[in-house]
Amino acid sequence: MSIAKKITLLFVILSAVIISLLSGFVWYFSNEFAFEDFYKRLEARVNIAAQIKLYKDVNNSAYAKMRNQYLERLPSEREYIIEAGKTEKKLDRELPSSFYKRINAGLTARYRTDNHFYAGKFFKNTSGSYIVIVSANDPVGFRELKDLQKILIIGFFLSVFLSFIVGWKFSDYMLRPLRKIIKSVKHMKAENLHMRLDVKKGKDEMTQLAETFNNMLNRLETAFETQNNFISNASHELRTPLTVISGELELAINTKQDAEKQHIALTKIKDEADRLEHILTSLLGLAQSGFNGKNQPWELVRVDEIVWEVIEAVSLVHPENKIEVDLSKLPDDENQLVIRAIKNLVKLAISNIVSNACKYSNNNIVTVLIEANQNTVSVAITDKGIGIPQSDIQHIFEPFYRASNTNEFKGYGVGLPLSLNIIRLHRGSIGIKSQVGVGTEIKVMIPIHS
Repeated sequence: MSIAKKITLLFVILSAVIISLLSGFVWYFSNEFAFEDFYKRLEARVNIAAQIKLYKDVNNSAYAKMRNQYLERLPSEREYIIEAGKTEKKLDRELPSSFYKRINAGLTARYRTDNHFYAGKFFKNTSGSYIVIVSANDPVGFRELKDLQKILIIGFFLSVFLSFIVGWKFSDYMLRPLRKIIKSVKHMKAENLHMRLDVKKGKDEMTQLAETFNNMLNRLETAFETQNNFISNASHELRTPLTVISGELELAINTKQDAEKQHIALTKIKDEADRLEHILTSLLGLAQSGFNGKNQPWELVRVDEIVWEVIEAVSLVHPENKIEVDLSKLPDDENQLVIRAIKNLVKLAISNIVSNACKYSNNNIVTVLIEANQNTVSVAITDKGIGIPQSDIQHIFEPFYRASNTNEFKGYGVGLPLSLNIIRLHRGSIGIKSQVGVGTEIKVMIPIHS
């Protein structure tokens, strides 16, 4: 059964229960109070009958005349004067003992069977004690009660039917965003993982579901791109040093008598072996950065602390660097610098960018700016280096791609793709601005922990 049908069924059942309780409430109190007026009319006749027949009064004839003239005769109205203690006198039917007990207690008794009503009361005069009972039918009140019963039954079924219609429309309206998500997800394949679900503003469950799907798609896209890039680039990048190593080995073998040539060939083999090791390490890191981070320790860390550790690490590789840290935009609240991250990976991502900034600016001044807003903490790395041509910017995050003006610098084109994979793993993003001959600014943005 679909969720829409379950919601509709549950809505109808709850509505039916509520309507039943409301109808029962209306019926109970209508049944209790519908005949109140009629009982009072009977009790008035009980008092008048007792006054006329049990008490001697000069006005009794006037009472009787007014009784007959101004009080209408109720349907099937009958009066009973019974001597107290002799209730065995037959009425038109036998009344329950509780009726007489109430009368003997000095109270007015009432009793109804179907549409026939009884009212009785205890009276005492000089000749003895008596019970006066008046009975009559109330066709109007009973008919109104029957009509109310019909109305409540019809209203119940009509309300349940309307509840079904409203429930169906309600479930359709509430689940419409979910259906859109399902429809969008069905069209997503390995070839179009760049597609994302539309996320509306808000904090409801549908928005959270769409954001969760998009985060999952980010990880999947990263993993697929990493896998594809690894496969497509590994063979190409590995073939070159292996070819050189093979050629130099042949040269070394064929020049047994020339020690100098052998030394040069073996040195070349060592260089290419080191290059091969670096490529393999980079490829492995690039592949591992496409996973979901589940097997790595996630912890709460401060971004400013990571930056200082990065500067210390980069200084070992580029001891002549000129890195300046700009703390002018640090937030007052230190919690805005805290992110939930795999510390070593984030450190590696920022380290790659800072190291590139030092390398491609020939150790000119590199500025690292840390700032934060309510939702994101960012690290902006700005250099005054060679810059990146506009035609190359869109490709620099592709593994093993190097800008056209970097031939004088040693590199393999895996640093930035690795950094991007790591930052995307942390639900962040990387922005870049560059101008040839002026410099480059790369901004890393990561959501803060909340």
